Amino acid sequence: MANEIVIEELKKILAEILAEETEYFLVGIKIKPTNNIKIYIDGDYGITIEKCIKINRKMYPILEEQKLFPADDFSLEVSSPGIDTPLVLQRQFVKNKGRLLEVVLLDETEKLGKLIEVTDADITLEITTGKGKKAVTTQEVIPFENIKKATIQIQF
Repeated sequence: MANEIVIEELKKILAEILAEETEYFLVGIKIKPTNNIKIYIDGDYGITIEKCIKINRKMYPILEEQKLFPADDFSLEVSSPGIDTPLVLQRQFVKNKGRLLEVVLLDETEKLGKLIEVTDADITLEITTGKGKKAVTTQEVIPFENIKKATIQIQF
């Protein structure tokens, strides 16, 4: 079966599993040539390892029953996307309000600022340029359609 078809089937299975717990959502699915399925799930308030394990345990028998892979030759991993994984869904941006975000625009311009607002259409970054008394803080609204990549920057 082509990966696109399998991914669509996996999305349907996950939609049923997650239907009762609306705070969790699918971020992405990857299938390696070795039939290693990686499912990335997040939550509006994060997701625990225990929750990932429960979802994995619910999915595994369904995958075996549906015979999406020949001779049940597959492995399944369910995890959160990880802090260094680019944000792709509006819900991920909402979850990360208040954090430092690096945004690469379609024209390759890079913006670094605090994520202060998220709407259905765009995000607002608070960008500080300069240091000390010469620091200037501005707000910039960036439409989602102009974002090529957005990643959380960890501050120490």
